[in-house]
Amino acid sequence: MTVEKKATALSGWPMLGPVALLVLGDAALYAVAIPGLVEETESIVPVFMLVGAILLTFVIAVLAGGFFTVQPGQARVCVLFGHYVGTVRSEGFHWANPFYSRRLDSNISAAEVVKVASDDDKSVSLSEGLSTKVSVRARTLNGERLKVNDKVGNPIEIADVVVWHVEDTAKALFDVDDYPSYVAMQAETALRHVASIYPYDHAGDSSDVITLRSNVEEVSAALREELSCRLEPAGVVVDDARLTHLAYASEIAQAMLRRQQAEAVIAARRKIVEGAVGMVEMAVNELARGGAVDLDDERRATMASNLMVVLCGDSEAHPVVNTGSLY
Repeated sequence: MTVEKKATALSGWPMLGPVALLVLGDAALYAVAIPGLVEETESIVPVFMLVGAILLTFVIAVLAGGFFTVQPGQARVCVLFGHYVGTVRSEGFHWANPFYSRRLDSNISAAEVVKVASDDDKSVSLSEGLSTKVSVRARTLNGERLKVNDKVGNPIEIADVVVWHVEDTAKALFDVDDYPSYVAMQAETALRHVASIYPYDHAGDSSDVITLRSNVEEVSAALREELSCRLEPAGVVVDDARLTHLAYASEIAQAMLRRQQAEAVIAARRKIVEGAVGMVEMAVNELARGGAVDLDDERRATMASNLMVVLCGDSEAHPVVNTGSLY
């Protein structure tokens, strides 16, 4: 595997002066040679001056190709005739070997164009190859909604957002064919894998199981770890990964909604019954302890039944006052 190494480049300002002088000299040669040729003199000096001016123009063009700038958050990978020389990370105006490649060839067909969410939000055309100027700023990849099956086989819709940046420019350019599309593909693969190893929600009373809906931090940590392992060969570091969308698929959404509503009703009823039992027990014990009312087992059972009906009923209670004997 390729490892990034540091390359040094000269400052572009000292080279700008000699190149400017060459441009002025070239213009002077053209200014002298062209009028001499127009006058149709027998001297061959204007011809030699014109040839020299043309050659000097070629030299200026080659030297000018060595100028480049590196902005903050960028790096320039230097490749000379297929040989990796190093990476320039120092920002500013530089001059280096003018024969350094500015773009790298790609094995992708010319018809393929992949759009990635980069720092400038532009499309990257694979048919033109990758630029040797690599952005090392943080980028955001907004994943599309995917339909996958969770651990128990329920179809769900899930999407994520991944924040990443290039750490090793050599690995990014030389160890994978196109690192933006590689990141997008591996992000989708990692999300599918993480979604398949966790259930969507708790089933029954198994509250200690990690689920996609309830344990967001644990799932995000697992997704980051999965992405870090998959993107390490491309020299990419994952800064953050989070779920942005999570829902049951449309074909089972209504059934799961009714299930959740039923579970909520059961939980509420259980809580009401637990509270009612405690209140009835407290009322019966207080009456028996004070000795104000002497209740036998049958009367105690009747009182408990009436209190449970009143406390657990959905509608408002309408008491009936008994003016006669209980028997």
